[in-house]
Amino acid sequence: MSRIGLGLLAAFALWACALVGYVAGGGGVVSLGGLRLAGGAPSFADIVAQVNPAVVNINISVVDNIPSNAHEGIEDAPDLEFPQRGEGSGFVIDPEGYILTNSHLVSASSHIRVRLADKREMPAKVVGSDPNTDLALVKVAASNLPAVPLGDSDRLRVGDWVCAIGNPYSYDHTVTAGVVSSKGRKIFNASFDAYIQTDAAINPGNSGGPLINAAGEAVGINAAVSMEGQGIGFAIPINVAREIIGQLRSKGRVSRGYLGIQLEEVDPDLQKLLSLKEPRGALVLDVVKGSAGEVAGLRRYDVITAISGERVDNGDRLVHLISGSSPGTPVKLTVVRDGHEVVVAARLDERAPDDAGSPGPKAPATAPSSKGDALGIVPAELTRKMRREFRVPTDRVGVVVKEVVGLSPGLDDLAHGDIVVEVNRHPTPDVGSYRKVLGSLHPGETVWLFVFRPRPRSSFLVKAEVEEK
Repeated sequence: MSRIGLGLLAAFALWACALVGYVAGGGGVVSLGGLRLAGGAPSFADIVAQVNPAVVNINISVVDNIPSNAHEGIEDAPDLEFPQRGEGSGFVIDPEGYILTNSHLVSASSHIRVRLADKREMPAKVVGSDPNTDLALVKVAASNLPAVPLGDSDRLRVGDWVCAIGNPYSYDHTVTAGVVSSKGRKIFNASFDAYIQTDAAINPGNSGGPLINAAGEAVGINAAVSMEGQGIGFAIPINVAREIIGQLRSKGRVSRGYLGIQLEEVDPDLQKLLSLKEPRGALVLDVVKGSAGEVAGLRRYDVITAISGERVDNGDRLVHLISGSSPGTPVKLTVVRDGHEVVVAARLDERAPDDAGSPGPKAPATAPSSKGDALGIVPAELTRKMRREFRVPTDRVGVVVKEVVGLSPGLDDLAHGDIVVEVNRHPTPDVGSYRKVLGSLHPGETVWLFVFRPRPRSSFLVKAEVEEK
């Protein structure tokens, strides 16, 4: 190498060392994208200065009838109405006054006021709301407002730096920082939840505010915080909002395709039970009566591996593709059924708003028993009286779980009054059939139970292990 080349190399090395020492000593700032490293620590100062003007405070007054009041019992006493107040956050996504926030914050509101960063206050109206994703779009009569650019939440990686901006406990424009702790968390809605988990502090009042990445883009909408531990907050991915903002703006609600099936994820044990070549796809656990899925001929234990040519690796992917299609859309489902691939044609229904319902009374308690079967269950016949009392559909035939005494971890999901409909895909309409299936099992063998729960009505799979006797 020439003397000139060596000189340039040495000069570059000295410059790099000086820069590292300067920053490590706290004497300088280096910018990496939008995030700065000041004194060796990440700084969101420049990003916050850009984003903060677009973050708003949302104040809600809800007028409800209060059933108990001071005049209760007095003849002709009027019903009293009392305002209930609350507040949260939101952020401008369109300079013409469109603000993104949480559905749970504004869905039942009668009066909404928005306070901008410049302290202006103005009334707002709900343009559209989607309880399934907990997102809402509200609008104020203003223009030329600062707006937050939307990022791509799919590109987030666990460990990426993020900051949350909002109004917790009425402390306007509070900024907290942390990292992405996990992705795809399910908390409330198994069909639509894919929350971003972060250790950036999120507190009551933060709901609806933006989760910002290192480039100054909104990658999430702050939504919830775990009350059971510190540093566990959740945000809705911004890509979920991207997909529905247009419908919220034009129709006020979201119209989604619907097959009418209940899904289960495929794991290696289920792969063996279903004779699948690989543990992927969306397993049909149950089919709703009269739904598009039933009309198309889908069956329990079908595994959907593609929809109209789009690969399906899991239930989340199937729900995403179906709900992203318009009602009435014809689709072709590639299904693995009993080891053979078939194609099923379906025309999508429209998904109704989710109704979680309220749990009904539990089955009456029974005297405890000290003995259980090979699975650690004390079974009983499903009597006509129980069928009437708990309104068990006629197509649900099985044995009742009287008591759970086994130690298999999967049995924790079972409760008194559950009905075991199948064991390893073998129907168990009565105790005799149930015991016959159990008699063919070996100690340590993995067993799958298809279970129906009358109150609240649901179906699910339970994985258990045959006990040593």
